Amino acid sequence: MQTDSTKPLRVVIAGGGTAGWLAASALSQQMGGLVDITLVESSEIGTVGVGEATIPPMKTFHRLLRINEQEFMKATHATFKLGIQFENWKNGHDTYFHSFGETGKQTLITEFIHFWQRGKALGFSKEFSDYCIEFRAAMENRMSTVSDTTINHAYHLDAGLYATFLAQIAKAGGVKRVDGKIAQVQQDSSTGNITTLLLDSGEAVHGDFFIDCTGFKGLLIEKTLRTGFEDWSHWLPCDSAIAVQTESSGAPSPYTRSIAHSAGWRWRIPLQHRVGNGIVFSRDYLSEDEATDSLLKSVDGKLITSPKVIHFRTGKRRKSWNKNCVAVGLSSGFLEPLESTSIHLVMTAVTRILQLFPHGNIQQSVIDEYNVQADSEMEKIRDFIILHYKATEREDSKFWQYCKNMDVPEELAHRIRLFRQAGKSYQTEGELFRLDSWTQVMLGQGIEPEKFHPIVMAMRPQELKQFLNSVENHVSRTVEKLPMHDQFLKQYCDIHVPITC
Repeated sequence: MQTDSTKPLRVVIAGGGTAGWLAASALSQQMGGLVDITLVESSEIGTVGVGEATIPPMKTFHRLLRINEQEFMKATHATFKLGIQFENWKNGHDTYFHSFGETGKQTLITEFIHFWQRGKALGFSKEFSDYCIEFRAAMENRMSTVSDTTINHAYHLDAGLYATFLAQIAKAGGVKRVDGKIAQVQQDSSTGNITTLLLDSGEAVHGDFFIDCTGFKGLLIEKTLRTGFEDWSHWLPCDSAIAVQTESSGAPSPYTRSIAHSAGWRWRIPLQHRVGNGIVFSRDYLSEDEATDSLLKSVDGKLITSPKVIHFRTGKRRKSWNKNCVAVGLSSGFLEPLESTSIHLVMTAVTRILQLFPHGNIQQSVIDEYNVQADSEMEKIRDFIILHYKATEREDSKFWQYCKNMDVPEELAHRIRLFRQAGKSYQTEGELFRLDSWTQVMLGQGIEPEKFHPIVMAMRPQELKQFLNSVENHVSRTVEKLPMHDQFLKQYCDIHVPITC
């Protein structure tokens, strides 16, 4: 692609929703007059819109866009999220919690789990999660952003309202919205680069750089550029989801629930004004009718919407950036929402576009670097999600028998061996999930370390007991000072009411 670098680069975003408007708002704010942005979406085409749970890095991206947390939460009917409660994943009648906080205290030599392991062997360690502020706050339904101790949190939000909120930011930044269906995508005959989107109205939208946010169909990246798809369904066999909204039946809890069933799992996401519910399953092991019936029997509160069925295939495009087109969101690939990474992957893709933004010619080296980073990110998140299925004791259905016995990527197999044999987890450079996350899920899924680090033997039993008690007491003192989540939420989301706690 050759452009006159003295003129604004014509950026065309195909598709709206969360992905499209996130890209539009970030590019308009960060690139200013260097870009001329047009977003094409059709009012007649809906979005998937069930990505209603998020993870903490969203706060960093919001700071990039200068988004006020209280205004955002009020506009999207958001609640706070301190982690995910996993139910029935290990053996069918268990519960564990993946929190966003740090458990215990780390040292330069080794992690807290080794001190906890020895204390457990000596008979005075509590549950591992009891040494985490976010876990205890979640279980007691407490939350505050203005306490002395920083609580690492994310959000539950209304995805449709979030897209509207972002659209307002983008339009204020000069983004032009065109309403219409894309009827044809035109390419340069010599380079194959995309040049124009022809709409069914006859309008032509010309561009230099295109961002594909057209969802699963990948209208630009796949149907036009034939990029190809790498299928991961042999590791992640679920291929369908059904979503339904219900009225709230009580105060919202500051965590997501993920409840395993015979052929997948169900989610429950509490917002201020309603609850998002859904079931994820494999059609090889459970029919759509059976899944719908199971979901509707499990929900609390009156139905607000009819069940919405979504079919998907886990995997990624062979290239997220191909020629002058970058796929963002579902058009780039899909990982089921087990760890709430969907919106995060949009944000990291947009950040990566900004960091590698073209100036004049698009260099192949830039495209290659983008794709290397995108592939690495997706693969590491993929492995973390596979862990939940592979590390199970369940054999009560053909689905779980398959998951327990399937081969997994070698790096994940190494992580499991390392944790089982030496109690070690790690986080590589650029990897999303922290050491704490790997440790919590490994333990929760039933992988018990066989040994602990020898350095903890240097601490006498009474010293170790005092150390563990001091950590647990600090957690208890911190949490008991926090207000109840629903009470804090009511104050916090009315930005005219001063916060006192």
